[in-house]
Amino acid sequence: MTQNNVITLQDRIKIKHIPYSEGLVKHYFATIEHLPWAMLLRSAADGHPNNRYDILVANPIGKLLTHGSVTSIYQKTDTNEWQIQQSEDDPFSLLALYQQQLLPTQPSIDAIPFIGGALGYFGYDLGRRVEQMPSLAEHDILTADMAIGLYEWAFIVDHQLKQAYFVGQNIEQHQTWLESQQNLPSKAFALTTDWQSNMTKASYIEKFNVIHEYLRSGDCYQINLAQRFNAEYQGSEWLAYQALEQSNHAPFSAFIRTDETTLISISPERFLELNQNELNQNVIETKPIKGTRPRSKDAEQDKQLAQQLKNAEKDQAENLMIVDLLRNDIGRVAKPGSVNVPELFAIESFPAVHHLVSTIRAILDKDQCGSDLLRACFPGGSITGAPKIRAMEIIEELEPHRRNAYCGSIGYISRCGRMDTNITIRTLVAYQQHLYAWAGGGIVADSEAESEYQETLDKVSRILPTLSSL
Repeated sequence: MTQNNVITLQDRIKIKHIPYSEGLVKHYFATIEHLPWAMLLRSAADGHPNNRYDILVANPIGKLLTHGSVTSIYQKTDTNEWQIQQSEDDPFSLLALYQQQLLPTQPSIDAIPFIGGALGYFGYDLGRRVEQMPSLAEHDILTADMAIGLYEWAFIVDHQLKQAYFVGQNIEQHQTWLESQQNLPSKAFALTTDWQSNMTKASYIEKFNVIHEYLRSGDCYQINLAQRFNAEYQGSEWLAYQALEQSNHAPFSAFIRTDETTLISISPERFLELNQNELNQNVIETKPIKGTRPRSKDAEQDKQLAQQLKNAEKDQAENLMIVDLLRNDIGRVAKPGSVNVPELFAIESFPAVHHLVSTIRAILDKDQCGSDLLRACFPGGSITGAPKIRAMEIIEELEPHRRNAYCGSIGYISRCGRMDTNITIRTLVAYQQHLYAWAGGGIVADSEAESEYQETLDKVSRILPTLSSL
């Protein structure tokens, strides 16, 4: 049914198309980026196969924030006030419960990824609710381990079909609100101190040597070790995000603002996608990254670096370990016999680095949902090591500070069941005028300390200098 250019697709879900332009979502988001719980998922990689959807949300009708063992659930009342409850139940189960209560399941719509639902971040330390973990690293960024908004609407730009539209419930009201917002003056972004790491090169190598002892003793096959960079800043995080997006062209970028923190993500890595096939089965896809080479300005040398990575036995072995780990994680919630690996060791190139990427697919079991899949695989194996639990214990022992949002996930679970999430690598946390950035890599038995340390610097070579120059 069509009325006033608004199409009613099913019960209470509507879609309204407006003229497409490539920068439209950033134009709209610039007027609301300062508002808590305004969130943007961006496909910012020109020519990349995952460069398709931009999704803007704001004004949630529900919120879930998990701090340690307690999840606070906020629900909007008829008087536009927040009703608050608290629970120590599993946060993934709470998410599924309250999403279904506030935004009951609706059928999926072709080529529309999100028709309202859950959107936000799952921090790495949410993994403490999945597995028993020691508490050794300093906990100095006191933000939620999970911060998810429940949104009844979204504004979406589809760069493949060249379409832009509002979708969800009460979209006329939300469109009027969004189009009435005005750009506020933004204070220029600037760092007010130099970047400082929580590891010197010498201490990194010392930790590397400890990991090699664990590897030799059979504790683990691979450990991901990360260092954290920190600088003080002033001005607009949104301007910082735009500079990083322009410099990095990442397919799974995001700008997430809550009352506590702002996340700036220029991630190249998909964590978990859930989509329906022609048989109405929910297809799982994950694309772990393991293996990195720096880019070169010399075209021939750059090509050689990519080919060297593709054929490197060490990197292939490292990638395969994580593929096997993720196959096992997905297998917990997949239809028996459906897990498969259609692509091993593909090269994906980004402005700063080449990456080795594999693809794993499966069919989600009938009695499972997106939040079940997330819990089964959380945190992602590509940023822990293998076996996962022992790797996480060693990370907790060796890294001086908790990872917070880094190596967690940002994404959405639509009320139609579709889901897409990233791994929050190349992701910065803004908290109390400090900006935190991390870089890490997987260490295996034949890794070399100097090259692993350099790899961490390569991964932030289009991040730290970009922000220092603003």
